[in-house]
Amino acid sequence: MIPKKEVPLNTLSGFLPDGTYEKVQKFLIRYKVHLTITRKRYSVLGDYRLPDGNQGHRITVNGDLNRYAFLLTLLHELAHLIAYEYYGLRIAPHGMEWKKTFRRILTDFTDKGYMPQDVELAIKKYMQDPSARSCVDEDLIRVLKKYDAQMHHFCFVEDLQEGEWFVATDGRKYCRGKKIRKRYVCTDVHNRKRYLFSPVYEVQRVKKD
Repeated sequence: MIPKKEVPLNTLSGFLPDGTYEKVQKFLIRYKVHLTITRKRYSVLGDYRLPDGNQGHRITVNGDLNRYAFLLTLLHELAHLIAYEYYGLRIAPHGMEWKKTFRRILTDFTDKGYMPQDVELAIKKYMQDPSARSCVDEDLIRVLKKYDAQMHHFCFVEDLQEGEWFVATDGRKYCRGKKIRKRYVCTDVHNRKRYLFSPVYEVQRVKKD
């Protein structure tokens, strides 16, 4: 079970880019959002849950994200909440209603000087057709990861040379192979099975045994 902690609104600013706290706070107060911060999750960066029983709107966001990735993830989840409130529960989770809502929210946070220029440009490109998860947009990942404090310990699969070994998030060692279409074929060095990895999958280099 992933430990979580509720974040008091007056400390939330430490997770956000300078100048954005007041705007985010208005959303959280208006919709009475119960926001929690989790440890790193590899499958998701954040999630939103509809009110259930005595519990209101609930959003979780990974606490290890840099400020720009944290803001983008939080706004992504807020877009779910607002889209359901406005359009009803029968809409597709990442359908046109959600995309329209997300674009509208993002517009209020761009061109305001809150983020570096390269992040702004990447988000504007992403806004043209937001995907279900921002973590699947490779161009956006490359830019956001530049601002991770711990990124110097890791690299992307695409940064490795063919034949280099790496450790994945599952703790297993792989050997990077050739790129086929959009993904790299990598071989588990122990069982010799082959797997496909995204170019921007985050790994750690290791020496061959």
